[in-house]
Amino acid sequence: MRDWINTLIKPSSTLENAIQILHNGGLRIALVVDDNMKLLGTVTDGDIRRALLKHKAMDVLVTEVMNDKPITVSVKDDRKSILALMKSKDFLHIPIVDETGCLKELETLHHLVDEVKYDNPVFLMAGGFGKRLSPLTNDVPKPLLHVGNKPILETILNQFIENGFHNFYISTHYKAEMLWDYFGDGKKWGVTIQYIHEDIPLGTAGALGLLPDDIVSKPVIMMNGDLLTKVNFAQLLEFHNERNNIATMCVSKYDIQVPYGVIEQDNDKIKDIIEKPIHNFFINAGIYVLSPSIRKYIDGKSYLDMPHLLKQQIKNKETVNMFPIHEYWLDIGRMEEYERAHEVYGEEFQ
Repeated sequence: MRDWINTLIKPSSTLENAIQILHNGGLRIALVVDDNMKLLGTVTDGDIRRALLKHKAMDVLVTEVMNDKPITVSVKDDRKSILALMKSKDFLHIPIVDETGCLKELETLHHLVDEVKYDNPVFLMAGGFGKRLSPLTNDVPKPLLHVGNKPILETILNQFIENGFHNFYISTHYKAEMLWDYFGDGKKWGVTIQYIHEDIPLGTAGALGLLPDDIVSKPVIMMNGDLLTKVNFAQLLEFHNERNNIATMCVSKYDIQVPYGVIEQDNDKIKDIIEKPIHNFFINAGIYVLSPSIRKYIDGKSYLDMPHLLKQQIKNKETVNMFPIHEYWLDIGRMEEYERAHEVYGEEFQ
C-alpha cells in the first residue's frame, strides 16, 4: 500500500482523528474523501493550528476545519509541470485528481524536505538543578536522566537533527562536566555542539547574552532541556520567519474543569447554572524562536527569565506570536511526569 493512502480520512471523522493522521501518516496532510474517493478537502498542519487557536474541540467534524477548496492537479498533467507548480506555491504536497474530482495520487516533495539543512543556532537549556526530581538529580543533571534507552537531552537533540538542524549550543551550570563528557563536540551525532557555561544561574533567557556575537544574523531556536515533544521544528522556524516578528512562543492547550456547578449572576439574581464547565487556556511550552534584534535586551550578566523578556517586548509594542502545539508534548518537571514519560516513550519516540 502506498504511503499516501494512510493520509485518507472520512468527512465524518473528527479533528482528533485528523491530528492522528498528521502524526502517523508522515506526509503532514490529511485528505478528506467520500466513499467514492472524491476529494472533499485537505487538512494540513496550519489548519490544525488555526483550529486550536479558535479553541475548537477535539470532537468537531473535520469538515469544520478542512480547506474545502484545495489546489489540485490533473492526472493528465506531466510530472515536470506539477513539480514546477509545487515549487512556485511552496507546496510540500498536492493532490492529483481525475476529471470527476476523484483522488488518484498525492504528489509530494518529501524527499526534498529531508535534504534541507538549517544553520540556525539551537540553544538547549540544561543548567538547572532539577530539585523537584530529587533524589534522582542528586548525582546527575536532569537532562541526563534516562527516558527509554537514552537521556532526555539526547532525545531532544535527535529530534532537531531529524528536522535538519546541526548547529547546537547547550547552557550548563549544575554538574556541567557530566554534560560535557556525554555530548562532547557533537561529532558522534554528526553535528557541532558548543557550551555556554553559567558561573551563576542567569535564568531561562539570561544565558542568551553569552552566545557568540557572530550568530546574531539568524533567529535562534531555544528550548528547555527537560521536554519531550514531537514538534516539527522546521515548521516552527518557517512559521516564525513568515511573520517576521521579534519572537515566537510555542504554546500547549490546557483545559481545566471546574468540579462544581458554576453560577452566573446579576447581583443576587441567578441567571444560569453551568454544570462543571471546562475552561481552555494556552500555556507556555518552553520552546521559542527569537529574532536577532532581541539580543540587545540581554546583557549576559543579569538574571532574566523568558516570560519577563517577552512581556517586556510586548510592552515595547513588539509582536510576539504563539505557535500552538498539537503534537506530543510533556514537561518533565515532577516525578509523576517523569514516570509518565517512561510510559509513552516507546509509543511516541521509537
